[in-house]
Amino acid sequence: MAEVARLAGVSTATVSHVLNGTRPVREDTRRQVLAAMEQVQYTPNAAARSLATARTRTLGLALSAISNPYLGELLHAVEDESAAAGYTLLLTDPHDDPGYEATAVARLRSRVDGVLLAPSADSAGTLSALATQKVPTVLVDRMLGGGYDEVGTENVEPVARLVEHLVSAGNTRIGFVAGHAGLATTVERLDGYRLGLQRAGLDYSLVVEGHSEAEPARRAVGELLARPDRPAALVTGNNAMTIGAVQAAHDVGLRIPGDVALAAFDDFPWADAFSPRLTVVAQSFAEIGREAVRLLLRRMTEPDADPRSVRLPTRFVHRDSCGCGWDGRA
Repeated sequence: MAEVARLAGVSTATVSHVLNGTRPVREDTRRQVLAAMEQVQYTPNAAARSLATARTRTLGLALSAISNPYLGELLHAVEDESAAAGYTLLLTDPHDDPGYEATAVARLRSRVDGVLLAPSADSAGTLSALATQKVPTVLVDRMLGGGYDEVGTENVEPVARLVEHLVSAGNTRIGFVAGHAGLATTVERLDGYRLGLQRAGLDYSLVVEGHSEAEPARRAVGELLARPDRPAALVTGNNAMTIGAVQAAHDVGLRIPGDVALAAFDDFPWADAFSPRLTVVAQSFAEIGREAVRLLLRRMTEPDADPRSVRLPTRFVHRDSCGCGWDGRA
C-alpha cells in the first residue's frame, strides 16, 4: 500500500479509502490509485484484511434456482451493486427446502458481512439463527413483514388486475396456476386472483399447483384443460409456469387465445416473440436486486435503524394471449 501511495502521490489512507470505500475519493484520484495498483500488480490480501477489520467485504445471496435464466437480471444487479460498493458476492441455492436452507445459510454466515435471502416456505429457523448471530439480513422478493428489511414486488393488485382484464374480454371461467405452496409470493398472488374474482362477482374458482416450475405446471395445466369444466382463461403465477401452461395447451391441441386465454405474472425477454405474444405483469428484477443491496449496506452501517419494507410497482404489458382483438387465426 505504501508503494501504491508513493506512485499515486497520495497517502496510504487514501489508498485504503479507494480499496474499502470507507470515504468518498475524487474520481481522478481514484484512477491514479488504481493505475498505481496495476503498475505494481498489487492485490489486497482479503484474509489479512478480514482479520484486521473483522469484516470480509463479502455479501451472501441465498436464492433458490440460481440457474433459472429468468432470475439472471436480479443476480447481475446484486453483483453489480455489491461490486460498486467494494464487496464480493457469495452465492448459495437453498432449493426452497427449509432444512437445506438452514444449512446453506449457516455456511454463509461466518464468511460474509451480510446476507440477502429469498426465504423458503418456512424460514423461521434460518432467520432466528441470523438474528441470534446479529448478521445483517435483507429479504429479497418474498416478503414476510414482521420487522424485517425486505424488498419485493406488489403482488396482490397486479394479479387482481390480470383477472379483471380477462373478465373485461368476456371470460367468466378463469383458473389460476399457483406456485410453490407456502411461499410468500404464492400466497399473495393467490390472494390477488381471489380478489379479482370477488370484484368481478364471479363464483367460479379453480386453482392448480404448478410448484413454480415449468414441468409441474405443464402436467397440472394438462389435467386442468382435460376437465369438462375447464376454464376459458388462465392466470399463471410466474414465468416458468407460463411456459409450462403454453406447452400444456399445445399438448392437448388447444389454441391460445382461441380456446383458452392466458395472462401471466412476470415478463421475460422472449415473451414478445411467442405466438401469441404474452400479456403479462412485468416486475423489475434488476431494481429489486439493486434496492436489496442498498438496504443491506444501510443495515450494516446502521444496525439499530428501523426496518424498511419496500414494495416496487409492476407494469402491465398488453399483448395478444389475453384474446383481446383476436381474429380467429392460428
